[in-house]
Amino acid sequence: MEILCEHCKTALNIPDEKIPKGQKIAATCPKCKGKITIDTMNKPSGEEILSDAPDSIVEDSMAVADYVETEDEVLEYYEEGVRLALVMGEDAELRNKIEKHLDAMGFRCVLVNETRKGIGKMRLHHFDLVIFPEDFGGVSLEQSPVLHFLNHLSMSERRRMFVVIVGEGFKTMDQMMAFAFSVNLVVNTKDTGRLSMVMQRAISEHERFYKVFMEIYRETGRA
Repeated sequence: MEILCEHCKTALNIPDEKIPKGQKIAATCPKCKGKITIDTMNKPSGEEILSDAPDSIVEDSMAVADYVETEDEVLEYYEEGVRLALVMGEDAELRNKIEKHLDAMGFRCVLVNETRKGIGKMRLHHFDLVIFPEDFGGVSLEQSPVLHFLNHLSMSERRRMFVVIVGEGFKTMDQMMAFAFSVNLVVNTKDTGRLSMVMQRAISEHERFYKVFMEIYRETGRA
């Protein structure tokens, strides 16, 4: 679908599969950072909504889909090569504490306080790290929509993500508990004050494991 930024008049090309049908969505122009509103509620499928575009306009070839979010929420553009971390949870104090540790580790954090928003962002972006509390959304981990979403990702996509759950009932770095919930790391809430140290150790062990794993895959001709 072609969209015309009404602020800088740049023509943007957004893949149709990235635009929810029958909703009002918003995008951030990669050129001028202005907000663009796209109403697909009354648009026939595949209809172009580019209007009055000067002939001199050249379609932007950047990943414009990274700017799209439903219900008038605007996603930022994340530069290529930036390590992204999605920090979820209703407790703003805990989110901010986690953010400080991850910032120090070189992650760029995206903070959300609702399950729907978190899953929406994971649909549109690749996050190197995802972290959330055990009671996020007011449900148990067995019923967690976030875990359900993560567990239904393709193997290759899930392997590129490091997933962490924080909770009062966990023993930090309990590998059996992490395995039980199909995540990479569990952290006791009391240990969030030393989160960066715990994370660095866990990620280092994770990378070493998959280095050996991939080497075996290559040797057996399965990679």
